Amino acid sequence: MAELRRSKFETSSRIELPNDFNPENTHASDYAADLGEPGSFPYTRGVRKSMYRGKFWTMRQYAGFATAAESNERYKYLLSQGTTGLSVAFDLPTQIGLDSDDPLALGEVGKVGVAIDSLDDMLTLFDGIPLDKVSTSMTINATASTLLCLYLAVARKQGIAFDKVSGTIQNDILKEYIARGTYIYPPKPSLRLITDTFAYCAAEVPNWNTISISGYHIREAGSTASQEIAFTLADAICYVQAAIEVGLKVDDIAPRLSFFFNSHNNLLEEIAKFRAARRLWARIMKDRFHAKDPRSMMLRFHTQTAGSTLTAQQPEVNVVRTTIQALAAVLGGTQSLHTNSMDEALSLPTEAAARIALRTQQVIAHESGVADTVDPLAGSYAIEELTTELERLASEYIAKIDDLGGMLRAIETGYVQREIQDAAYDYQRAVETEDAIVVGVNRFQTDETERIPVMTIDGRIEREQVERLQAVRAKRDAAAADEALKELSDAASGTENLLPLILNCVESHVTVGEISHSLRRVWGEYQEAVTV
Repeated sequence: MAELRRSKFETSSRIELPNDFNPENTHASDYAADLGEPGSFPYTRGVRKSMYRGKFWTMRQYAGFATAAESNERYKYLLSQGTTGLSVAFDLPTQIGLDSDDPLALGEVGKVGVAIDSLDDMLTLFDGIPLDKVSTSMTINATASTLLCLYLAVARKQGIAFDKVSGTIQNDILKEYIARGTYIYPPKPSLRLITDTFAYCAAEVPNWNTISISGYHIREAGSTASQEIAFTLADAICYVQAAIEVGLKVDDIAPRLSFFFNSHNNLLEEIAKFRAARRLWARIMKDRFHAKDPRSMMLRFHTQTAGSTLTAQQPEVNVVRTTIQALAAVLGGTQSLHTNSMDEALSLPTEAAARIALRTQQVIAHESGVADTVDPLAGSYAIEELTTELERLASEYIAKIDDLGGMLRAIETGYVQREIQDAAYDYQRAVETEDAIVVGVNRFQTDETERIPVMTIDGRIEREQVERLQAVRAKRDAAAADEALKELSDAASGTENLLPLILNCVESHVTVGEISHSLRRVWGEYQEAVTV
C-alpha cells in the first residue's frame, strides 16, 4: 500500500510550500539585491568572508553533572576527543541562586547539571584546564554575573589576565520570563545586572560575549521558526535599548552580543531561519540603532540541536534527527554548535552517547564537503523564498511588539507567552491527528521496548556536596565574607556597577546562594503572571 502524504505542505511558520520553487511563482527577482557577499552587510550569507574554509565552527558539547570533580573529568575527556570549546550545564539550584544545603534544593543537587556553590567548586571544575586556551560557554541566566565572576576568579588564580579570557554567558533573563522560568528578580533589577555586565566586560574582559540572546528555549517551549527569530531579536532590541539608557554606546557593546538558536527538523526552513535572522538583525542595528561598526551588525550565534524533538521511543533514531539538525546549522552558517545525544530523552548523556554526538559534527566537518564553500545553497529558489518569508513574518511580530510598548510590556501582558502556547498547541494537535509524523511515536512504532544504557546520579552526590559547602563556610574568613556581602547589598540599592563587588564576594568565598539572597532582600522576587 502506498504511503499517504499530506494534502497541504507548509513549514512550522505556516509558510505554504509550492510544488516547485521557480522564478515564476517566487520573489526570485528580489534575491540578487538581498544576497550580497559573504562577510558583508546584510550578512545573509554569513558573517565571515571565508566561513568554514578558514576555520570550522566551534564544536561544543553541553556537559555538566553531579560534582565539579566529575564534570571536570568529562570536560577533559571531551577535549581529548576533539571538542574545541566547553559548554557548562549547571544544576537547578545554581541556576536560581540556591546553595546545595538550601531546603528548596533538596533532591535537585547535581541532577541536570553541575552543582557550583563557591569558588572552591569553580576551581575544581576547571582544574588543569587553562582558561586562556579554552573558550567556555556557560548556560546561566539569573546568576550569570556571579558565575562569570567565579570564572574570572579562577583565571586570576591561574595567573591569566582578564583580557586573555574568552567565552560566553547566556545572561538572557527575558527569555526566562517567556519560556523557561529560572528567574529570580523582577525585570528591572535583572536588566541592571545585565547592563552592569556589559559595562564591566567592555572595560575589563573585552573578549567575553556578555550575553547569548536565546531563541533556543523559546523554540523548545513550542514556538514556530518565525516566532523564534522575532522574539529573540525583540529581546535583543530590549537589551540594546537598556544599555543605551544607562549611557553605554551601541558600538561599545553590540560587537560582543551573541545569539543562541535552536536547530529543528525541517532542514530547509532551519537553514533559511538562520539566514533571515542574520539579515534582519543587521538591518535593525543599522536602521534602528544607527550602529557604525560592522561588527555591531553581525549576528554571531551558537546553535544546539532540538532537545524537544528527541524521543524516548527508538532512541537510536535520535542520531538521525540530530544529524539533520546539525547539518542545517552548518549550512545556515553557525559559529558554534552543540549536538544532542541520543539518550537525552531518558537521562543525562552517557560518555558513549556524547562521543557519537561529537562525531556527528566531525563527520559533517571533515567528510561531507558542505564546509568547503561559503553558503552553498545561496540562490536556491526554495532557500531564498523561505528566507524572505521568514524575515517578513518575524518583522511583523517585532512591529506588533513595538506597538504594545516593547518586549518588557509584551511579556508583562502575556502576549509573547500566549503566542508560543498557541503554536505549541497547534503542533501537538497535528501530532495527535498524524498531520505531523514523529517516527516511532505516532507512526512506525515497534512492539519491542528498546533499552540503552542511561546515566544515573547517585544520591551520595548531594550529601557530599553539602559537606564540602559547609567546610568552605567553616574555613573562610567570616568577617571578610560578611563585609563583602554588606558592600554588595548597600550598592544594590544605588547605581554603582555591581560586578566588582560580586567578584570581591566570590574571592572572599561567599557562596552563590548568599549573594543571591543578599540581592533578593533588596530587590525582591519576580512573580509570574497567569497567561493561559
